[in-house]
Amino acid sequence: MTPWIDTHCHLDAAEFDADREAVRAQARAQGVALCVIPAVQVTNFDTVRALAHAQGDAYALGIHPLYVPQAQDTDLAVLDAQLTQHRQDPRLVAVGEIGLDFFVPALCEPAMRERQEFFYTEQLKLARRHALPVILHVRRSADRLLKGLRQQGRESAWQGIAHAFNGSVQQAQAFNGLGLKLGFGGALTYERALQLRRLASELPPEAIVLETDAPDIAPQWLYTTAQQRAAGLPQGRNTPAELPRIAQTLADLRGCSAQHLAEQTTRNALAALPRLAALLPG
Repeated sequence: MTPWIDTHCHLDAAEFDADREAVRAQARAQGVALCVIPAVQVTNFDTVRALAHAQGDAYALGIHPLYVPQAQDTDLAVLDAQLTQHRQDPRLVAVGEIGLDFFVPALCEPAMRERQEFFYTEQLKLARRHALPVILHVRRSADRLLKGLRQQGRESAWQGIAHAFNGSVQQAQAFNGLGLKLGFGGALTYERALQLRRLASELPPEAIVLETDAPDIAPQWLYTTAQQRAAGLPQGRNTPAELPRIAQTLADLRGCSAQHLAEQTTRNALAALPRLAALLPG
C-alpha cells in the first residue's frame, strides 16, 4: 500500500500537548508515513524543527499572515538566518506557512493588507534565495497571491502548495500553471461544499495533494453544531489519522480507488516538496 503524506499538519499545536506522540503513532498506524509541519511565527521555528526530527517528519519555516500583526521586520532576518543555518537539513522542505488572509476583518484594514503584502513578498524572495518551495495560506486572496508569484518568479517556475485551496477553476489552473499543487482536506467532506467538491472531482490528477491542517478544518464526521456543543457534545479533534478517510471521500468523488489516489497524491507531494522523497520509508 502506498503511504499517505499529510502535506499540512500543525502537530505542534497546543491541542496535542497531552498526547502528541500517541497522535502521531495513530496516524502512522493508518498509513500516514509523513507529516509536513509548517511554522507560523519565529517563536515556533525551533519547535517544529525538533518535532519533525523526533517524529521522523518534515517541517517548513515561515511567518503566517495571521501572525503578521505581531511580527517585526527583524523576524525576516531571523527567517533568513534559520534557512541558511539549516540549509543542509533534509527535513526542512519549504518556506511556509506564508501568504495572505483577506477573510479576518482586522487583516483587511488598508495598513494591515499592506503589511501582509510586505511579509508575503519578502518571504517569496527568501524562498527564491534559498531555492525552496513555498506553502501558501490562501483565504480570499488567491489573485493577490498569484500576482506575487508572477512578480517574484519570472526566472523559473515555482514549487509548492496552495494550502486549503477553495478558489475558482481559473485560479486553480493559474496556481497549477505556475508549478504549485493544490491542498485539499477536511472541507471537501461536507456535502454542502458543492463548489469545492466539484473542483476537487474535476481537477487533473496531477494537481492535488492531501492535507488535514490538524487540528484545524475538521472533517464533517468530527464537526458538532453550536447547539450540540451547548448541549455538552464536544467538538471532535482533527488529527493526521483522519487523512485516509478524507482521502476516501475524495476518491469517491473522483470515481477512483483509494490506492490509486494514494499513489497519485504521493507523487504530487514529492513533486511539490522534492526533499520529501528522501524521507519516505524504504
